[in-house]
Amino acid sequence: MKFPNPHTLKQIAQLIECDFVGNDNFPVLGMNEIHVVEIGDIVFVDHPKYYDKALNSAATIILINKEVVCPEGKALLISNDPFRDFNKLTDYFKPFNIATSSISDSAIIGANSVVQPNSFIGHNVVIGENCIIHSNVSIYDDAIIGNNVTIHSGTVLGANAFYYKKRPEGFDRLKSCGRVVIEDYVDIGANCTIDRGVTGDTTIKEGSKLDNQIQIGHDTVIGKKCLIASQVGIAGCVVVEDEVTIWGQVGCTSGVTIGKKAVVHAQTGISKSLEGNKTYWGTPAQEARAEMKEMANIKQIPEILQFIKSKK
Repeated sequence: MKFPNPHTLKQIAQLIECDFVGNDNFPVLGMNEIHVVEIGDIVFVDHPKYYDKALNSAATIILINKEVVCPEGKALLISNDPFRDFNKLTDYFKPFNIATSSISDSAIIGANSVVQPNSFIGHNVVIGENCIIHSNVSIYDDAIIGNNVTIHSGTVLGANAFYYKKRPEGFDRLKSCGRVVIEDYVDIGANCTIDRGVTGDTTIKEGSKLDNQIQIGHDTVIGKKCLIASQVGIAGCVVVEDEVTIWGQVGCTSGVTIGKKAVVHAQTGISKSLEGNKTYWGTPAQEARAEMKEMANIKQIPEILQFIKSKK
């Protein structure tokens, strides 16, 4: 997320009441998660395992819970709870904006697009031309919908990321200020849920088709001309490259990549990245042909055992 106007390091430190290392006027342009940070962004880190990754990332301002040597050309915000203070910045720069109507006055709806009754269109939503938004669809604030998009009933675009920190008193939610972006010629079935990015975008690229009852996690990118069948669940920060086919009830863990033109058979469990141009099946996912050969061999075990017994 980029701030509406540039801020200084001192101004940000005052907002979250923390110490800082760096020039008072060091420029701060936005805040983002580590996988999407750019120069001028704040990234937060609160675990020693990830200190080096954050300090060496593209971010030039690191919100951290330990005094460390500041890398050259960067600045530090020293906080006893970076997770809490990242949320404070989200509340300040992207506060929750209460809706007063089913279709916000700030929404932009293109020519020949239809929004059926009982749908909700939030603040700053942009819907392109020739779209059909069926009844009981909820499109939360800031979502971008391209041209020639169809979204069926019960679908929700822009719910919060499933991202929590465990505290002694319970779970603390990392607040979401990102968007959902749906490109041209995308079809989304009934009762799908596509979560907004934490600070960036969850994106469905041009020409992809989603069946009913699909979950897409925060900051995930679905490539062009992908086909995803019913009851697929894809976690956050996944990259599905172009022309991938995913059949029903596939589950995918976070932070992996599914390569271009891969085919994933039904009920597969994806726990690591998959190469493109291959077909997968099973849990954990393996090349389908190898998995089927293994199953065929397993079925021969009783016959082999019987043969061994007959030779005794």
